[in-house]
Amino acid sequence: MAAGELDFWSFVELANRRLAEEYGFRHQLATEVLLTLNRASNTVTYDLEASVHRPRGRSWSGFRLLFVTWLAGPLEAKKAAELTGMSRAAVSNLAKTLVADGLLARTPGEHDGRSVLLSLTGDGRREMVEVFRAQNEREYEWTNVLTEAEQRILVMLLDKLITNRHQFDVRGRN
Repeated sequence: MAAGELDFWSFVELANRRLAEEYGFRHQLATEVLLTLNRASNTVTYDLEASVHRPRGRSWSGFRLLFVTWLAGPLEAKKAAELTGMSRAAVSNLAKTLVADGLLARTPGEHDGRSVLLSLTGDGRREMVEVFRAQNEREYEWTNVLTEAEQRILVMLLDKLITNRHQFDVRGRN
C-alpha cells in the first residue's frame, strides 16, 4: 500500500508488520495500544479545544488551569502544576495571562514567602460554569458511543495502566 493511501489504522497495521518482520520487535500489541491511546487523547483534546475553548479565546492549557483552580482552589501554583500535568513554569506563565484577563487572582502563599496561591475571581467562576457546561455536553457526545459499563471499564483500564507505571522508571512531570 502506498503511503498516500494509508489511514491511521492501516498505518498501525503496516507498522506492526514491519516492526515484527523487518526489525524483530516482539511487542506489537503494546505499540498498537499506545499509538491508539495517544491518537484518541490527541483527537479528543484537539476537538474540545477547537469546539469549546478557542471560540471563547482560551486554550486547552488555560482551561485546565482554570478547571483545577475552580474545583480544588485556592491552591498553590506547585499543586496546580501537579493537578494539570503542566510544568510549574507553564503554570506561572499561564497564570500571568489569566490574571491579566481578570479570571485568576494570585496572592502570597500562607507558609512560604515564595509560594503563590491561585484562586478564581468572580468573573473566572462565572466563565468556568459557562465553559464547563459546553465542555460537558461535548464530553457526553464523545462518550455516548460507549455504554455506561464500557465507560467505567475504560476508566478502570486507563487507571490500571497509569497506577502500575511504578514497575519501571517512568519519566514525567509528577
